[in-house]
Amino acid sequence: MTRKTVLVTGGAGYIGSHCCVDLLEAGYHVIAVDNFANSIENDGIATSLQRVERITGKSVTFEKCDLLDRENVINIFKQYQVDCVIHTAALKVIGDSLQMSLKYYNNNLIGTINLLEAMESTNCFDLVYSSSCTVYGDPDFVPITEGRNVYGRTKYFIEEMLNDLSKSDPKWKIISLRYFNPKTSVALGKKPHVTVYGKDYNTPDGTGVRDYIHIMDLASGHVAALRKFERAENLGFQAYNLGLGRGISVLELVREFEKATGIRVPVVYAEKRPGDAGAVICCPKKALSELDWAPKYDLPKMCEDLWRWQTMNPDGYKTK
Repeated sequence: MTRKTVLVTGGAGYIGSHCCVDLLEAGYHVIAVDNFANSIENDGIATSLQRVERITGKSVTFEKCDLLDRENVINIFKQYQVDCVIHTAALKVIGDSLQMSLKYYNNNLIGTINLLEAMESTNCFDLVYSSSCTVYGDPDFVPITEGRNVYGRTKYFIEEMLNDLSKSDPKWKIISLRYFNPKTSVALGKKPHVTVYGKDYNTPDGTGVRDYIHIMDLASGHVAALRKFERAENLGFQAYNLGLGRGISVLELVREFEKATGIRVPVVYAEKRPGDAGAVICCPKKALSELDWAPKYDLPKMCEDLWRWQTMNPDGYKTK
């Protein structure tokens, strides 16, 4: 295979940086673009990407850029011969999106439009989009198959835009990956307890049920999507769920984390958060059959790896 160049937006973020690891190890040349809204800058490059380079022994080309800066985005595409794009950059905190809806619409939608125009101007038509299970809103049934709070609506509207784009021009090949909870958020001794939002959902123990996925399984899904581009001609727009296909309640997750760490995790209940669904479970059959992708890591492994990372990085990427 000819070595292809992949541009990763949000490349210094949690999902983007892990994708960079898998892409480099798969033989791609990686250009990471980020505005440092959710990451830490160190000597002109994100600390997370410096770690990516140490892990892989390969270099990452980095460009500091906000996708709202249309001129800068276009200049980056003119500077590099980009073959395909993985688009993970977005504002993505559900609670914040309800309070700052205009900011979320402006950043997520306009930033994506600028990106698409830059791609089109340089004849780059292969895009993997970082979507979310939030596009489904509060589902009527689970597990969810492949059709919202403000954040979820921005994802949904962008998917609709991408679908229309692929119909208007057959050169576009677009895969939307709908993620199901790529990380957990148990604190490392910095808080006296874990807050569980809601205990009267229509679920077995009353707490919210989610489908989880190991971050490296998520990253491998992006490489699988790129491989699909290489196999398919008239792909158009396709959406795929990435998850285990198994629902885990918040309390189950807490207990599993306790097993992995040997540490008791105190729980305090709070009111439900606006926009949170009671149960969101993935149906990954389409990804299994069409992307030749399958998750390798189960929930205990996720908890073990999360605990190891938190122990070694108590202050996040700022940890020396």
